Amino acid sequence: MKKLIALLLVTFSATAVYAADDCAARAAEKKLAGAAKNSFMKKCTADAAPAENAACAATAKEKKLAGAAKNSFMKKCTADAAAK
Repeated sequence: MKKLIALLLVTFSATAVYAADDCAARAAEKKLAGAAKNSFMKKCTADAAPAENAACAATAKEKKLAGAAKNSFMKKCTADAAAK
């Protein structure tokens, strides 16, 4: 089961990296710079985040987390996924 979770996290991490590259390419295509680029990148990567959140949510559900423990886990999990 741990291997399945690890595989899912790696898959979604790769998706996040691809999404970040895609967002950067789209920003360059639109010739965005400065605050406009930062705003666009933030929104674009956030829109790509549901895949990461789904993997983290599934893991949290499997661990039967709720309340503050779930919130803390979700925050750390999505941050870790975004860092990869």
